[in-house]
Amino acid sequence: MQDVKGKYIWIIGASSGIGASLAKELANHGAIIALSARREALLMQLKDELTGSSHITIPFDISDCSQTLKAKEEILKNLPHIDSAIFMAASYTEHDGGHKPIDVIKTMIDVNLIGAFNMLEAITPVFEQRQTGQIVLCASVAGYRGLPSGQPYCATKAALISLAESLKIDNEAKNIDVKLICPGFVKTPLTDKNKFTMPMIISSEKAAQYIHKGLCSNKFEIHFPMKFTLMMKILKTMPSRLYFLIARRLKSKL
Repeated sequence: MQDVKGKYIWIIGASSGIGASLAKELANHGAIIALSARREALLMQLKDELTGSSHITIPFDISDCSQTLKAKEEILKNLPHIDSAIFMAASYTEHDGGHKPIDVIKTMIDVNLIGAFNMLEAITPVFEQRQTGQIVLCASVAGYRGLPSGQPYCATKAALISLAESLKIDNEAKNIDVKLICPGFVKTPLTDKNKFTMPMIISSEKAAQYIHKGLCSNKFEIHFPMKFTLMMKILKTMPSRLYFLIARRLKSKL
């Protein structure tokens, strides 16, 4: 995809944060957006704020596969097709090192990881039939390594990175473009929960600009801000012994 103008784009997790800002960014450049999340009131409010008049709202719970399949059918009743499906949904609790109840952990896995598989279950046959499409998964630099006090969030994001890499290889011959988004710290209602200093944090609007540019490029991974993500990539390549030494020092400062 070289340009989003005139493209039909399904954003899952659009009610707030990066997802909402991305919807505005893409709509400003001529895309037609199908807005999805659980909070219908916020989706309706966002729709009214978007440039253009052909956007639709499809509220549902991405952790429920049957709801996801129904949402896809509803979109295709209202739009001629789907060009790109972008998974921005996320569940998060702050990295405080405290005990996480198993129900909280299950919710995070159901949304962050199972939700991605639910989207794939719905959209992959559509793209295979059309012999074109774009699948976009939003992970995080938090998935590069196991960060101090980062479980279970880091684990779900690491899984998404692995999933996107596998999908990239498996879908190249099908003319389905797969992209991975790995943001650093972005100011959103989720990161507002954090009690620690977040280095090089950027606005969700700036994040949306980075993503927009990446969607229209030949790059697989869209990561930002560059100075921060490159440092995280260095950590990713370090031998375990050296990484654990640095991670222990990071943990002592949390």
